[in-house]
Amino acid sequence: QVQVVESGGGLVQPGGSLRLSCAASGSIFSINAMGWYRQAPGKERELVATITSGGSTNYADSVKGRFTISRDNDKNTVYLQMNSLKPEDTAVYYCNAFLMERRSSYYQGYWGQGTQVTVSS
Repeated sequence: QVQVVESGGGLVQPGGSLRLSCAASGSIFSINAMGWYRQAPGKERELVATITSGGSTNYADSVKGRFTISRDNDKNTVYLQMNSLKPEDTAVYYCNAFLMERRSSYYQGYWGQGTQVTVSS
């Protein structure tokens, strides 16, 4: 079994910062990409940022220059540093780990349960 658990969400004022963490654990052989997605009320889930095992990153245009994704491969953990937060960043943030379980021969994505980020004064 594999678990993906996010932490670090909360309420922050516009212009503030938050740091999200996501750890994958369990019967893991290898992790390829890890990433953050978000879903605001009434909207579809959208990509925020991804990072490969080699450190290559990709960001949504709406967060470029404000958010930074990083990763600790030894801890199977990915982080999202969010600065200059705006009310439109309010959403449930989900972590995804694209990994191969032990005794498996293919990669698949695993989702966390999500963590709420609210940007409001």
